[in-house]
Parts: sequence; structure tokens; C-alpha cells
Amino acid sequence: MRARYLVLGLVVVLAGVVGVLIYRGTGTPVNDTSSDVVVTMTSTVPDSPTPSAPASTKPSPTAPSSSPAASSSVSSGRATTTNKTTPKATTTARTSSADGRPASNVPMVKLKKGQRAPQFIIFSFDGAGSHEKWREFMDAAEPTNSRFVGFLTGIYLLTSEHKDAYTGPGHAPGKASIGFGGTSEEVITEVEDLNEAYSRGHEIGTHYNGHFCDDNPPGGNQWNTADWNSELDQFFRFMRDWKIINKLPDAPDLEVPTDTIKGGRTPCLTGTLDDLVPAWKNHGMTYDSSFSQGSGIVWPTRQQGIWEFQMPYVYSPGFSDMVLAMDYNFWVKFNNGAEQPQTAPELRTKVKQTYDYMYDQTYNGNRAPLIIANHFNKWNGDSFNPPALEFMKDKCGRPGVYCTTYQDVIAWMKIQDPAVLQALQDKPAVATGP
Repeated sequence: MRARYLVLGLVVVLAGVVGVLIYRGTGTPVNDTSSDVVVTMTSTVPDSPTPSAPASTKPSPTAPSSSPAASSSVSSGRATTTNKTTPKATTTARTSSADGRPASNVPMVKLKKGQRAPQFIIFSFDGAGSHEKWREFMDAAEPTNSRFVGFLTGIYLLTSEHKDAYTGPGHAPGKASIGFGGTSEEVITEVEDLNEAYSRGHEIGTHYNGHFCDDNPPGGNQWNTADWNSELDQFFRFMRDWKIINKLPDAPDLEVPTDTIKGGRTPCLTGTLDDLVPAWKNHGMTYDSSFSQGSGIVWPTRQQGIWEFQMPYVYSPGFSDMVLAMDYNFWVKFNNGAEQPQTAPELRTKVKQTYDYMYDQTYNGNRAPLIIANHFNKWNGDSFNPPALEFMKDKCGRPGVYCTTYQDVIAWMKIQDPAVLQALQDKPAVATGP
């Protein structure tokens, strides 16, 4: 059964700019530390590529029972699933390997000196645990042979009955800040969605496991390299052994090879590069998309040997201010994360205006890859996925525009002449203001 959450408060911490949305399981007292479900969403704009753990903070008082925040429930993004018949994947690209996956949709062509780069757009979704949203975005991407990225939360592969198979670093077995995978039927549906997405050429990455943040420490800002290694070890174990752990020998195999997981986004955008990079390298990972080094949109660079696709901290014409361009950050900016479904049309418009501005700035400017970071959710009356879907349908497939994956952008960058790539990386940031 789907976990549901109540918005209980907003914490603002300054590490550049940080906004935190705190959720707890319905009916769970705020001071009940035994709860299985405590979700924190954090947005961070650090001043350096190695953000340090912010100072300890406390949530603001719980909203009165008459407020929308106290009376409305909010989904974690792990949505209830139903039995389904999975249609055969169709693609418009030639196959490239024995497993039948489509080839990259990015022309792997070296730029000549002074030639403009393609405009890459990378849609990435944290958690990636909703059958409905998997279908919506796969269906939207297919007509233009577009791709996107699902950052899988590993414990979505564990049934609630077998949650004790997970032990978050510093926490008791079976505890997490989000819900687990639910019933065996729901976990199998998630596996089927992952298989179909992978077969269509979409990329699967990691959103780690327990989503432990500063409200439920120790979390990413307190973990060291050994802790991150443990978190990734367990993520890959759940991918390999989910049928054994859940005692489902007759379930379909998960057909996403573990060695294709090359990057991800940390929960709440937490952690430091000094702690994370050794764990990433230990697990064969090559990129990350968790941090920001300042205002605007720029080309990825390598940080300690890892490609860092910066989270875009941009000016938004919809909000007339700077904002980290991610769904829950828009929500915090709009109404402090209160569940107000009646405001969804207004918020959708502001989000779409931000995406359109980001696109215009990159396409007509430095052509840096545009990161559209989201969750599979229906927050605030479904304020966020509809504008992302509209943006995908509007922009993907235009001449010279490729909605693709992190790994395919990296492959394109790696074949460029180093001087040509450096010239792109040296271009000034865009989307910094009117």
C-alpha cells in the first residue's frame, strides 16, 4: 500500500540556499523516532563543489489542524501500482547491441572549431517508483525517440514484509525515511517498468536507498566514505538479489545490468565530494548530478575524476527570483511547500515559464546540457509533472535538440577534441537573470 505523508514544516538553512520539506507518516507523532517513514526533501546551492554538512536545524512547529498542510496528504513519489500487461517496447532507432536496446539518439559527431553544439536536455526523476508516471513519460518520449533517466530508490525493490533486508548506515534494520516497495505485486510492477524503460533506451541510475537527511540523522551530510560504500553495496545487492530477498523465485528477472548504473543523485542533495568520490569510483560510477557551484547553467566538468552535472540554480521569470530548478524547490518558493491543490494551475505556469526561460538561455547561449530534475509525484494537485511533460513534448525532437541521458552526453563529450570541449566549458553561465 502506498505510503502517504503530511507536510509538517519548512526549515531554511543557509549553505548557499537550502530549503527543506519534512514529511512524516500519517498519524505519526513528530517526536516518534521509531517511525519507519520520515521523508525530507532538501534543496542545496553550495558555494563550492564539496558542500559541507549544514549546521543542525530543527523543524518549524507543526501547522494548525485547519491549515492545508495539516489536512492534505502528499505522496512520496512511490505510487500505488496495479496489475498490468506490459506492451512490447517500440523504438524508432536502430538496435546497437545483442540485448536489443536502441542505439544512442545523439549523433556522435565531433564538432569543428567554432561550431555550435547540439542542445541536450536531460530529464531525470528521483525515486522513479510510480507505474503511472513511468508510462506517462515513456509515452511522451517515444514519438521523438527521446530518452530520460530514472534514479531508482533501491528499497523500492524490497517488499514491506522484507524491509529488514536494508540497514541504513547508523540506523536500525528496516528503518528508512521513505516507504519501501509495498506488496510483492507492486515490487514486480516496478521491476517490469524498469525493464521496459531500459529496453527503450532510457537510463537507470541510483537515488540510493533510505533517503536519510538532516532531520533523521545520520544521513548524507554525516556519512563518510564507508557509509556511502555501504549504501551503494546494498543498492546493488537489491538489484541483483531482489527475488531471493523477497522470496519471489517465479517473478520476472530485473533486466537492468548493475554495471550500467553509472551515476545518480544523492538524497536531499547531501554529502561531500571528498566522501562520495571514493565510493563512486569503488562502484564504477562516472557521473553525479547532485550539486551546484553557483548561479546559472554551465557545461559539465570533471570533479576529482567524476563528471558533475550541476543542478541548475537559475533566475525564474515566473517567480521573479533565483531558484534551484527542481520540483520541490519550486513548491517551497511558491507557498513554503503547503498542499494547496487549487493553486496548481498557477504553479504549473510558473514552472513551465522557468523551463522555457532555461531553454531559451541555453539554446541561444552556451548550449550547455539542460537538466530538468523532478520526481514522480502529484504534489500540490499535480503541479510539477504536467509542465515537465508539456516541456518534453514541446522541445524534444526540434532540429538540433536531443532529449537524452547523462551517459550519452558523456559519450558525446568524450569524442570531442579537448580544446573544443574546453571552449564549451569556458563559456559563461546563462539563465542568471533578466
